[in-house]
Amino acid sequence: MAKSNFPLDDELEPKKPGWIAWLRSRFFAGVFVAAPIAITVMIVLWLISVIDNRVKPLIPPVWNPESYTEFAIPGIGVVVAVILLTLLGAVTTNLLGRSAVVFSDHLLSRIPVVRNIYSLFKQLFDTIQTSNQSSFRDMVLVEYPKKGTWAIGFVTAPVKGEIKEKLPDGYMSVFVPTTPNPTSGFYMFVPRGEVIDLDMSVEDGAKMIVSVGMVVPERTDKKKLQEGLEKAARRSA
Repeated sequence: MAKSNFPLDDELEPKKPGWIAWLRSRFFAGVFVAAPIAITVMIVLWLISVIDNRVKPLIPPVWNPESYTEFAIPGIGVVVAVILLTLLGAVTTNLLGRSAVVFSDHLLSRIPVVRNIYSLFKQLFDTIQTSNQSSFRDMVLVEYPKKGTWAIGFVTAPVKGEIKEKLPDGYMSVFVPTTPNPTSGFYMFVPRGEVIDLDMSVEDGAKMIVSVGMVVPERTDKKKLQEGLEKAARRSA
């Protein structure tokens, strides 16, 4: 009988990895789990240290709890900063506070060099505030940059002003971010009928973009989820 040119079944079975390969794979698995936690903790501790070093010298000794203890209390500066910012926000919401804000805005906008820096950051934070209130609430697929190629986009604010007057009805504002840096991208006006709605949240979409597609959110069936919530509500009633 002629010898077969095909390998036997036992030759096709993958060989079991050695103990060194097993240890290496388990080590990197532990690194991938611990690294995000460690980096997050380090950044948080660094921010707390930076804020404490800036705020603690401004606290009168009578009000500083560390004056009555023999050890440093981390986070005191953060607590004081949060309290002061909250009081500042409360003051600026009344008539007198708003007048002071308008006056300071007018003053800083007239100082050379300073006005450029101030206007840049003011516009940035105004954009963030507006985005938190009315934008980036839905995810869509946009056919971009060419026919047959699709990209993830964030639905932003409704089309308004001159753009709305110039464009036909049915257009929507979509921001298509770059990856892995979603802070840059392309802002486009797309016909409503040429986008595909996605069920994923904005947070899941951002994770997918930052991870270059390696973190893909699992699809949630909204109908089944709603049915489950209704059943739970009926059972608790």
